[in-house]
Amino acid sequence: MQLPFPLVEDLDPLAVEKGRKLFAGNNSDFLKGVVAMSGLPPGDRIEVCFAGRSNVGKSSLINAVTGRTRLARASNTPGRTQEINFFSLTDSHYLVDLPGYGYANAPLAIVEKWQRLLKQYLSGRANLRRAFVLVDTRHGIKSVDEEIMSLLDSSAVTFQVVMTKADKVKDKDRQRILEQVRERLSKHPAAFPEIVMTSSEKGDGIATLRAIIAGLD
Repeated sequence: MQLPFPLVEDLDPLAVEKGRKLFAGNNSDFLKGVVAMSGLPPGDRIEVCFAGRSNVGKSSLINAVTGRTRLARASNTPGRTQEINFFSLTDSHYLVDLPGYGYANAPLAIVEKWQRLLKQYLSGRANLRRAFVLVDTRHGIKSVDEEIMSLLDSSAVTFQVVMTKADKVKDKDRQRILEQVRERLSKHPAAFPEIVMTSSEKGDGIATLRAIIAGLD
């Protein structure tokens, strides 16, 4: 019997090649950081966003997917960066880096402003095809992850869980964490029914993620 929320495996070689071509040649560039809806670039291309709590490895994953070692930069102080960062991928895609959540280091007024912007962005971006919610394989889904998933549910934005730092976890522990993740995802109607397992350090799952992005239309 098929597990609920199985891992993505055995992708079509043609899909993998399409993903490779999309990201070939280091053709991803930083476009702009946005602090208000008025600053968003035109919604004229396919868009995907990456969300995850602080220290989940989001910058490392974006850099691994794009093949650019310093394209996305981690903040020295987790939770302080409040910009939505847009990266262009050729002239066909935007990759969007949402600020890390789960830290209370920023002043409350700034946190509330960011939360309003996030809600506006998620509910008002018609060209947003998928949100990738990053979950640390060492810890599974936490309450702060549930908050962003519930926001995606209410915004009717399909999200797919990407497990990060898989190489840091032993096989037996990984299965236990996956069971927890699957159980939590079953409560979220916007959850895409497949999970991607990745390691930015080892390169695991990067070709799969590229293929998924290239396959969106």
